[in-house]
Amino acid sequence: MTVLVTKDSIDLGNLYQVFVERYPSAAVANFAGHVRDHGDRESVDCLELEAYPEMAISQLTALGVEATSRYGLHAWQVVHRYGELSVGEPIVWVATAADHRADAFAACEFLMDTLKTDAPFWKREHSGQESSWVKVQTRDLERKARWLGGSDTA
Repeated sequence: MTVLVTKDSIDLGNLYQVFVERYPSAAVANFAGHVRDHGDRESVDCLELEAYPEMAISQLTALGVEATSRYGLHAWQVVHRYGELSVGEPIVWVATAADHRADAFAACEFLMDTLKTDAPFWKREHSGQESSWVKVQTRDLERKARWLGGSDTA
């Protein structure tokens, strides 16, 4: 039940190990998103993420509280980077713990689908000497819409 918004590298193995040690009897689902070598541009050298950390922490905490209410989570955690990240580096890690795998999976997916559109992060892809801001994708808005009105289907 924590949110971390940081410029520091994310150690996925350590995050997972600590999370599972705290909640050993629960079903755990987790997701890690990494910087792709492509995006709106054919090739991406690095990704710059700007953030408003205080607002992001508040928004991500609210999403975690909602996920807990919907799925009866024992715990959840969101870690999100900002700053300049190289291809392959982790950007985001989400973990959920529940009594049953279906709830853990659904909560993890809910958190990712809603943070993609709701959290105050702005991405700029860099390729050579050019850069461009990443726009919200229609597919991300459609994925978020699945969760509105209490629908829990993928």
